[in-house]
Amino acid sequence: MRARTSTVLAASLVLALAAGPLAAPAFATPPSPNASATSGPGHRTDGTNGSDVLDEAALRAAVDAVPDQHATAALVRVGATGETWRGSGGVRDLASERPARANARFRAGSITKVVTAATVLRLAAEGRVDLDAPVQRYLPGLFTPEFRKPIGVRQLLNHTSGIQAGDGLGDDFAEAYAHRFDTLTPQRVAASAIARGPEFDPGDQQHYLNINYTVLGLLIEKVTGRTYAAEATRLVLRPAGMRHTYFPGTDPRIRGPHNRGYQKVERPDGTTELVDVTEWNQADRWAAGDMISTTADLERLLTGLFSERIVPQPQLEEMFTTPAGLPEATRSAGLEYQKVGGQMFWGKSGSRYGYSALIGGTRDLSRTLVYSVNSTDAKSAERNPVIDGITAAALK
Repeated sequence: MRARTSTVLAASLVLALAAGPLAAPAFATPPSPNASATSGPGHRTDGTNGSDVLDEAALRAAVDAVPDQHATAALVRVGATGETWRGSGGVRDLASERPARANARFRAGSITKVVTAATVLRLAAEGRVDLDAPVQRYLPGLFTPEFRKPIGVRQLLNHTSGIQAGDGLGDDFAEAYAHRFDTLTPQRVAASAIARGPEFDPGDQQHYLNINYTVLGLLIEKVTGRTYAAEATRLVLRPAGMRHTYFPGTDPRIRGPHNRGYQKVERPDGTTELVDVTEWNQADRWAAGDMISTTADLERLLTGLFSERIVPQPQLEEMFTTPAGLPEATRSAGLEYQKVGGQMFWGKSGSRYGYSALIGGTRDLSRTLVYSVNSTDAKSAERNPVIDGITAAALK
């Protein structure tokens, strides 16, 4: 019997880590020009005045914190039983300082894994993928003899495969930025990972790595005979109503309305500048992290999944199940859980340079949070006060 996380309070949220305090950015902070469907930084959509659940003042204050040295824009959607709150703040770009677009597209990073996991689970529901079968059955010739023990599809989903990380385009921002328009294919990433041999035997540990979902993308294509993007769109995006979400492939642009992303970089003299990182070829992230979306679409993904409208039972339980024999494991198929204020939240964060995002909520959807924050140090391991402020206000 595989271990299952408790679903009595049911649900989860992954608190994203992002920029820590550095020197002030090289731009003046204008008055907070917040954009929303009503005047002011946020609005309710339940048709009532006041709130018994959501702390609107705290949410407004969190959104009004941008732009600052930690973020240039923030888009937030919070749901509670019977009510929702939506707000946006910050600037569209540093040159014009126009108000941030509330409907902006952005890089969703590793939230892509939620879609990939849901796609695999849909294929499992159709009988086209066996979660207990070894991935070697679906991808013959990919693995070297060093992988003596079979790797189950489920072990890719919950990051217990033991496959090591594959090649990237740089070990730090400067190197990666210099190669931001280069293409590193998923096939090359997978081959480089397999060439390193296993890190541990399948099921012995949980190690969160993109490579697990790169291999799942290859599996999806092999099983269906269609591209990953086509199958993920057919099985997940369309059923969820995610009309403004897409997979860019090698296109470095963000198509449609968007707020520009920036990375804080230290100059030789110790001062900092914000480098525009909006255009970036994300092909190497692929099924693990190249999706472009909106907060409205990600909210549809969250509610559609948790309401069982995208992945049927019993396959959906895989998204709320952590691996057996690993009591410290917090990750499931595409999601991660965290206890917040006595409740369990399920969700997923994602970050690419210039962009941090999150979807999360209780499994019964009594509280949900979706945000996109244009973090100025999105890949940092230090906490971002803007993100922490939004999370604290949303989950009070």
